[in-house]
Amino acid sequence: MSLKKFSPVLAAILLALSMPAGSAGLPRNLSALSSLSLSNLEAQDLSYMREEEKLARDVYLALYEQWGLTPFSNISGSEQRHMDALMQLLRKYRLADPTANLAIGEFANGELQALYDKLIAQAALSDVDALKAGGFIEETDILDLRDAMRNTHNTDIDTVYGRLQCGSRNHLRAFAGVIKAITGRAYAAQVLAQTDVDAILAAPREHCGR
Repeated sequence: MSLKKFSPVLAAILLALSMPAGSAGLPRNLSALSSLSLSNLEAQDLSYMREEEKLARDVYLALYEQWGLTPFSNISGSEQRHMDALMQLLRKYRLADPTANLAIGEFANGELQALYDKLIAQAALSDVDALKAGGFIEETDILDLRDAMRNTHNTDIDTVYGRLQCGSRNHLRAFAGVIKAITGRAYAAQVLAQTDVDAILAAPREHCGR
């Protein structure tokens, strides 16, 4: 069933479900947080996460244009703020921006380019498939951010990763809620364990450091 066929009342409910409850980003006192010299792994993680957040933003921009679904419009703005948060860390540690001069849908990392192309093709099948693509992205972000947090000993980086992960949990809740409203079926995990996803969805939306 297409979202466009819903009544105005149900459409309003879906709009509420799609609104993230707080945007993840940098704490105001970032410069005051302790920082150590970066390991090569920490530098690689920062660069990768910057480009992965670009993937999320670019996919959601494309899917909003294709399907006109509110979650993609709302969450693409949040993903831009995630990118901005990581850009500030790249500048602080004097690392190159891997997304510099790349257009929407273009990636320096070949694996991310392939994933973008795959998700765009999947999302063209239906609005529900598009929403599932969003869920896949957010589950992947959560998993990758967990790994990156284990790899860093810098308080500032850990804090930002934690806030981005909080934002991804909110985004997953939004996509899962709209999928359930459209299909009547609970969201099925695609990357994380189902028990992990169920625990995220059962918890209330978070304010992510605010």
